[in-house]
Amino acid sequence: MTIRYLLIATTALALTACDKKTDTTVSTTTAETTDAAGNAVDSTGNAISNTANDIGQSEPVNAVQDAVGGVVGQASAAAANSVDGYVTNAAIGDMYEIEASKLAEQKATSPAVKKFAAQMIKDHTATTAEVKKIVADGKLAVTPPAALDARRQGFVDNLKAASAADFDKVYVDQQVAAHKEALTLHRSYVDDGENAALKAFATKTAPKVQMHLDMVQKMDDAT
Repeated sequence: MTIRYLLIATTALALTACDKKTDTTVSTTTAETTDAAGNAVDSTGNAISNTANDIGQSEPVNAVQDAVGGVVGQASAAAANSVDGYVTNAAIGDMYEIEASKLAEQKATSPAVKKFAAQMIKDHTATTAEVKKIVADGKLAVTPPAALDARRQGFVDNLKAASAADFDKVYVDQQVAAHKEALTLHRSYVDDGENAALKAFATKTAPKVQMHLDMVQKMDDAT
């Protein structure tokens, strides 16, 4: 499958996810519907990552993979309104942020990028611990994942493959997309989530994510 067809498939699935979320005539519950939509979109994201890996690492392929992965992430985040969907997406998002930012601390050339990366490690380590506590205290029937999914692993692999000259821009571009996705995730759960403790966490976390997004967008304009 070519990247062109992956882009078409992703767009179609993104629209499907939005339709499933807002359609009030379906017979399944909202949580079941949004989880199904999110899972379908995530599956497409994983297929994109696997296909790109089959093609091989190159800067043009990696750039397309990152761009399509961002679209997939937005659709998946908007659909993650069950406890399992929200916790899973939040946990994987944090893991990606920490792993990507550790690479940035080592490989970035801009002091501002390095400083931002250090802040991401600190903040996302804190939110990871908070989500785990909510899950444990509430005895929620979900286990936060311990590893990245294929889509986020693809982002990390692309960061590792970036040249020294391009690393800062690749990291910053990924961070813009990742924080837009995270903002969608938290705001969507505030609106439609089903667990009060997680909704309180999402309400508190969304403004912090917006602050991170504002910071990285300023860096994006400068790179």
